[in-house]
Amino acid sequence: MIDYEVYVDRLGEYIVTNPGRVVALFFVLTLVFGAGLGNISTDAGTSQFTEDSPAQEALDDVNREFNPTFETSSGSTQLIQRDENVLSKPAMLDMLRLQERVLDRPGLRTTSASSVASTVAQTLDPSAETLDEQIDALESASPSEVRAAAKRATANPQVASLLSDDFNRESVSASSTIGVVSHEVPGLSSTAGTSGTSPMTGIQEEIQTMTSVADSDIRVFGSGIISSELGNVISDSLLLVVPAAVLLIFGFLVIAYRDPIDLLLGVISLLLAVIWTFGFMGLADIAFSQMLIAVPPLLLAVGIDFGLHAVNRYREERVKDISPVPSMRTTVKQLSIAFFIVTGTTVLGFLANVTSDLAPIRDFGLVAAVGILFTFLIFGVFLPAAKLYADQLREQYDVPKFGSTPLGNEGGLLARVLSVGVVIGRKAPRAFLVGILLTTVVAGAYGTGVDTTFSQEDFLPPEEQPAYLQDLPEPFKPGVYTVTKDLNYLEDNFETTQGDSVTIYAEGKLRRDSALEELYRAGTSPPDSFVTEDRRAESKSIITVIQSYAAQDPEFAALVARNDADGNGVPDDNLETIYDELLASPVSGQASSYITEDYRKTRVVYTVEADASQDDIVADGKHVAEELRMKGTATGSTVVFKDISDTIFMSAIESLTVALLATALFLILIYQLLEGQWTLGVVNLVPIVVSLALLAGSMRYLGIPLNALTATILSIAIGLGIDYSAHVVHRFADEYNDSNLNEALHMTVSGTGGALTGSMLTTTTGLGVLAIAITPVLGQFGVVTALSIFYSYLTALVVTPPTLVVWEQLTQQTESTPTAP
Repeated sequence: MIDYEVYVDRLGEYIVTNPGRVVALFFVLTLVFGAGLGNISTDAGTSQFTEDSPAQEALDDVNREFNPTFETSSGSTQLIQRDENVLSKPAMLDMLRLQERVLDRPGLRTTSASSVASTVAQTLDPSAETLDEQIDALESASPSEVRAAAKRATANPQVASLLSDDFNRESVSASSTIGVVSHEVPGLSSTAGTSGTSPMTGIQEEIQTMTSVADSDIRVFGSGIISSELGNVISDSLLLVVPAAVLLIFGFLVIAYRDPIDLLLGVISLLLAVIWTFGFMGLADIAFSQMLIAVPPLLLAVGIDFGLHAVNRYREERVKDISPVPSMRTTVKQLSIAFFIVTGTTVLGFLANVTSDLAPIRDFGLVAAVGILFTFLIFGVFLPAAKLYADQLREQYDVPKFGSTPLGNEGGLLARVLSVGVVIGRKAPRAFLVGILLTTVVAGAYGTGVDTTFSQEDFLPPEEQPAYLQDLPEPFKPGVYTVTKDLNYLEDNFETTQGDSVTIYAEGKLRRDSALEELYRAGTSPPDSFVTEDRRAESKSIITVIQSYAAQDPEFAALVARNDADGNGVPDDNLETIYDELLASPVSGQASSYITEDYRKTRVVYTVEADASQDDIVADGKHVAEELRMKGTATGSTVVFKDISDTIFMSAIESLTVALLATALFLILIYQLLEGQWTLGVVNLVPIVVSLALLAGSMRYLGIPLNALTATILSIAIGLGIDYSAHVVHRFADEYNDSNLNEALHMTVSGTGGALTGSMLTTTTGLGVLAIAITPVLGQFGVVTALSIFYSYLTALVVTPPTLVVWEQLTQQTESTPTAP
C-alpha cells in the first residue's frame, strides 16, 4: 500500500483554503481552450474511413493510372424519370427537353447527354445528332411511329438496361428510366460524394431546380446530391439532438440537485468540459466528424455522474451538521480516489480505440480520452471549489437553501429499492453468481453472431423520416432528404445502377498475343452478382474501346480483323501496333482510361447487380481477379467498403481486448497500492464482463450491427461501465474499514447508489436521445450506449454486492488457512 492520503489531503486542503483562486484559474484556462473553438473544421461521409485502407489505396492507384494528368475529370448526373409509361412520346420529350436545358447552361459544364429517348429519336432519324434535332424527330413522328422506333431501340440490351425491371417488350412500356448527363469538372476526386464536399454539388442542385417544369416526375441523383446531404445531416442532427438532450438532462438535473445554485454549478461544469474538449480539437486540428457528435453526450454522462457524486457526498456530511470546510475536505478525500479510478479506467477504455486501423475511430478514442481527463479535473477540482465558495457566499449573504438532502438517504424508498443486491448477497450469493455466470456465457455466445456492416447508407438519413420530425418548428425541422429514397428505388427497380461495379486492376505484359483474349475469357460464364449480356459479363475495358472504334473506323476495323485469328472481335496478334493506333486516334482519351502508356497495366470494369450483397460482389470480383494469368486485383467502392467492414470488426475485437487487459491491470494495481487488496480489482471487473455480454446479446437481438460508430461501443462500455462499479467497490472499501460487511454494503448502496441512480437516469436519456438523430449510425449508437449505461448501473448495484460477499468469504478462508511449515 502507498500513503495516497497525504496527496489527497494536500489537494483537499488547497481546494478548501483557496476556492476563489481555483475558480478563477479554471475560468482563465477556459479562455485558452475557447480560443481553439474557431479552428474546428468538419469532415463527413465515408472518405474519412477509407484514407488508410489498402483497398482504397488500390482504387486510388487505378484512378491515378487511368486519369490523364492535368485534365478535367468526368462526372455524371443521373435523371431518374418516373411516369405511367416513360416510353410514351410526351414522357420522352420531357426527358430530352430537360437534357437540352441542362446542355444550354455553360455553368453546368455539360459535355454530353444520353437516354433511351435520345436513342429512340435517333432510330426515327439517324441524322439527328443534337438534342434539338432529336426533339424535332420525336415531335414530328406519330405515336405509332414512336412506339415502333422504341421497340427497335430497346432490342439493344444496353438501351434496355436503362429501363426499370417492369419493362414490357410487347407493350413497349416501362414505369421509369435513367437519363445521364456527363460533365467535365476540375478537382473531381474518386471520393467526391462520400466526403461531404464535392464540386458536383452546385451543378446537381441547379439541375434539381430545373426539373420542376417537366410534366413527368424527374429526380436528380449523383455524387453532388449525396455529398450535400452528407454535410447537411450533421447540422440537422446536432440541431435535433443537442436541444433535446439539454432539455432532458436539465429536467433530470433539476430533480437530482433540487437546488438552483447547485444546478447552476453543475451545468457550468458540464459546459466547461465541452468547451475544453472542443477547444482541444481546434488547437490539435482534429476535424469534427459524425463520429465525434457522440463525444459531448459521453462527456455529459461522466460529468453528470461526477457532479452528482460530489454534491451528494458533500450533502451526506452536511446533514450531520458538519460545517462546509470539513464537509468538503471529507468529500474531496473520499471521491478523489474514486474519480481517479473511474477516470483511469474510462480513459483506457477510450484509448483502446487508437489501436484501430481507421483514422476516425482513432480520433474518436483520443478526443474522448482527453475529454474525460478534462472532466476529471473540472469535477474533481473546480466543482468542489465552486460549491464551497458558493456556500460561503450563501451564508455570508443569507441566501436560503432548497433541497439539500442526499439522494438515497438512509431509510428512504430509493435506499430500500437499491438494497436488492445486498439482500441477495445475504441470502444466496453463490447460487446467484452461478446463475449470472450462465446468463453471461449464453448472452456472450449469442452476441458473437452480431453483424458487421459499413456502407454509405449508414451516414445518410432514412428513406422515411418520422412524422413528428416534420412537425417541428424551424430551425429544428430537418431538411428534405432524397438520396436514400432514390438509392432504394434504383436498387428495387433497375437491374443495375450507374455506380454498381467492381474493377479488376491487372498488371502484366499486355503486348503478349494472348493478353486480350485472356481478359475476354474472364468475362465468360460470369458469377451470379455480375450483370450478364448474351451470357457474358457486362463490362467496359480496352477491348470494348477497340470494338467501339472499329465500328466507327473501317481502316482500324481492318487492322483488328487481320490480327483476329478466331474472329471473335478480340485481336490476338500485333497488339502493340493496335494499341499505338488506338492511342493516336480520336478515342485516345477513352483508351488511356483503360490502359497505361507503357502497356503494362489495364482495368476492366464489371457491372454488378443492384441488389447483390456486398459480400457476394467482393467474393466474385476477387475470384475473377485470381483466375487471370496476369496479376489481378479487385477494387472499387464496394470492395473498399467491404475492406472497411472487416477492419471495423477487427478494430472492435482489438480495442475490446486491449481495453479489458489494460483495465484489469490498472484495477489490480491500483487496489493493491491503495487498499492492499488486488482482488478488489477483479471484483470490480465482474459486473463489467456481465454488462458486456448482455450488451452484445442485445445488439444482435435488436438487429444493431457493428458499424463505423457502434464498433467503439464495446471499449466504451468498459470505460463507462467501470464508472458505476468503481464507485460501488471503492465506497465499499472505505466503509468496510470502519464497519462489518452488511453495514458496509448498506452504506454503499444507500449513499453511492442514490447518486448512481440519478446519473443513470440522466445519462441514459441524454444519450438515448441520439436515437432521434437523422443519421442511422448515430441513432444506433445512442441506443446501444444508453443500454450500456443501464446494464452497467444494474450490474453494479445487483451483481457487485453478492460478489463482494463471496469475495469476503474467500478472503477470510485464505487468511485462516495455515501455511505449510
